[in-house]
Amino acid sequence: MDIGLTRFMRDQVDHVSTGFHRYLYSRIDWGRHMLGIVGPRGVGKTTMFLQYIKEHEKEMKMLYVSADSIYFADHSLLNLADEFSREGGEYLFIDEIHKYQGWSSEIKQIYDGYQDLKVAYTGSSILDIVQGGADLSRRAPVYHLYGLSFREYLALFEHIQTDTYSLDDILQLKVTLPELRHPLPYFKEYLKRGYYPFGNDHEFSLLLSQIINTTLEVDIPQYANMSAATVKKMKRLMATIARSVPFKPVMDQLSGELGVSRNILPDYFLYMEKAGLISQVRDSTGGFRGLGKVEKVYLDNANMAYVLGRGDSNIGNIRETFFYSAMRVNEDVIVSRISDFQIEGKTFEVGGHKKGKRQIEEAKEGYVVKDDIEYGADNIIPLWHFGLNY
Repeated sequence: MDIGLTRFMRDQVDHVSTGFHRYLYSRIDWGRHMLGIVGPRGVGKTTMFLQYIKEHEKEMKMLYVSADSIYFADHSLLNLADEFSREGGEYLFIDEIHKYQGWSSEIKQIYDGYQDLKVAYTGSSILDIVQGGADLSRRAPVYHLYGLSFREYLALFEHIQTDTYSLDDILQLKVTLPELRHPLPYFKEYLKRGYYPFGNDHEFSLLLSQIINTTLEVDIPQYANMSAATVKKMKRLMATIARSVPFKPVMDQLSGELGVSRNILPDYFLYMEKAGLISQVRDSTGGFRGLGKVEKVYLDNANMAYVLGRGDSNIGNIRETFFYSAMRVNEDVIVSRISDFQIEGKTFEVGGHKKGKRQIEEAKEGYVVKDDIEYGADNIIPLWHFGLNY
C-alpha cells in the first residue's frame, strides 16, 4: 500500500479526539458492506470516520483516504480497492468522494466486485451524492448529518451533559437541565455560532462565509454548470432570505428583481437546499414528505442568518429558522395553515416572550413556542427545549 496514504491516515487519526460523538454516530450501521454520509460542509463527517477508525483499528485493517489526494492523479479508486483488498484490507473510508470524477461508476464496481471489503464514503456536495448513489440506494444507505443541536453544543463546548428528548417529551414539559440553571445565555450564543463544530474558533464568521462561498461558487456550479453571473444572483437571493420575516417566495417578483426566468427559479432554490444552504418549508398538498408547495424559505441554520444578515437579521426569522432546523432532523415539518408550523397534526406558533395564543385558537392541538423564557407551562414551551431533540 502507498506509504503516503498510510502516513496521511495515521496523522489524521492520531490527532482526532474521541471524547465527543455526533448524534448520528450511534445511528449508523457501520457493519454494512457499503454506506454513505452526506451533509453540508463543516458539520463533522470526516471526524466521525476518523473516530470510528481510532476506536476499531485493532479489530480490523482499515484505510482512510481523501478523494482529492494527489495519489488519484495516476491511480483510480478501483485500483486502490483492489490493492487494499489483496493486502487483507477490510474497511476502506473515502472522504469527499464527490471530488473524484466518475466516482459513482467505480464505487458500484467496488460494491459488486469486492464482497469482503466494507466501504464508507462522505460527500459535502449532496447534489452529486444523491444523483450518483441512486443505483446503490437500496443496498447502500446514505445517512444525512446535520449540524450541532443545542444539546450537542452544550456537551462539546461547555461540557454540560443533558439527555435527548423526543417531541412528546418536550411537549409534556419533561425537559430538565440540572447542570445549567440559566440556559438562555448559552442558547443565544448557540444561535450565533453553535451549529458548527468549529464554533469556538475566533474566525468563525470568516470560516462560515468561506463555506457558503465555496458551496455557491464551486459545488453548485460544478453540478448545474452555472455561470459566474448566476452565482452572483444566488448570493443576492441568500442575502434577501437572511433579512426576511421570513421569506415567502413570489416567483414573478423575484424573476424581475434577479433578471432570470421564473421557470428556472425553483431549480436555484432546489440546488441551494440540497447543498445545505437553505431550507424550503412546504405545505401538505404533496401527500409525501418534501413534495408539497413551497410556502416559506429559510437559511439552513441560524448561524448563517447572523453571518449573512450582518446585524440586520430579523429575530423572528432567526427563531423560526432554529425551530425548523432543529425539528427537521427527526420530524416531518410542514407549514401550518393558521400558524407557523405543523408536526403530526400539532400546530406551533414561534415567537418572543410576549407572544400570545391568538394564532393557535383554531388549532386542535396548538403550542406557543417562546424565546427568552426559561420554563414552560401548559401549552407554552421554551424555544430552547427544541434544541435537545437530537
